Amino acid sequence: MQTGAAAEIVFDHVTKRYPGRDEPAVEDLSLTIPAGEICVLVGPSGAGKTTAMKMVNRLIEYDEGDIRIDGTSVRDQDVTELRRRIGYVIQYVGLFPHMSVADNVATVPRLLGWTRDRQRKRTAELLELVGLEPEYGKRYPAQLSGGQRQRVGLARALAADPPLMLMDEPFGALDPITRDRLQLEFLRLHAEVRKTVIFVTHDIDEAIKLGDRIAIMRQGGVLAQYDTPDHLLAHPADDFVARFVGADRGLKRLALRRLDEIELEPVTGAAPSDAPRAPGSTTLRDALSLMMSEGADPLVVVDTDDQPIGLLSVARVGRVLSEL
Repeated sequence: MQTGAAAEIVFDHVTKRYPGRDEPAVEDLSLTIPAGEICVLVGPSGAGKTTAMKMVNRLIEYDEGDIRIDGTSVRDQDVTELRRRIGYVIQYVGLFPHMSVADNVATVPRLLGWTRDRQRKRTAELLELVGLEPEYGKRYPAQLSGGQRQRVGLARALAADPPLMLMDEPFGALDPITRDRLQLEFLRLHAEVRKTVIFVTHDIDEAIKLGDRIAIMRQGGVLAQYDTPDHLLAHPADDFVARFVGADRGLKRLALRRLDEIELEPVTGAAPSDAPRAPGSTTLRDALSLMMSEGADPLVVVDTDDQPIGLLSVARVGRVLSEL
């Protein structure tokens, strides 16, 4: 497993059993995560999501099957070296309270024997990447907000340029506004660094928003469906999946389409002056919500220079939904 480039992850008929339990924690799990994609493991409590993720870096050992990173079994790798080459982010961050932010970020590079100058340069680069000013490097975790600590956790996980990141409900303890902001920041960050990510959550909306692929797991650690968000919402494999994604799965599909990705109605003459405006990067779901809250139809879609590029009506949203 090389640093830098993303890695393909393969779960090959993996099973984990715990003594004293009738059913496995994870049973016969098989799926492939292409290099550079975000795979979200989602399901109810007790479905084996975190267990499956922790078997990748051998925090939990599996009983049957195999897990391979770029074709090499994780069991054929030294466990310490394996973990140093996998970024790991958890819900409550786990920063060392007695260490500065800069020292926290440089934890793995320091263990790998990087020079102090290289550590400093990498730390400065990562703080900028996650949206923190250089001065934050001198602060301590207790001096940061929850969202800031989570950003430092992301920076630390990326410090040694790992090909793979494991993220265990990293935004679950944050308030809704901060959570939404960090989700968007994470997607921006991923577009830049293109790591392979295994992301655990219990929130199907978060899974749809972040995942390139979603693995829905049911009780007993059984994989119910593994698919792209769009195909999952359009074609749930069974009643369990349909109930889990929710009766509003049609509306959820609107969250996967941006205004600049669909055919808009033309602007004939001057755009309505009293109509709400939204950039082309807005999702259809957010645009529909805006139109309903404003009691307005149509909505004016604008480009990055705030110039109208088309109109979106409620009727057009309905047509798009029928075509999905």
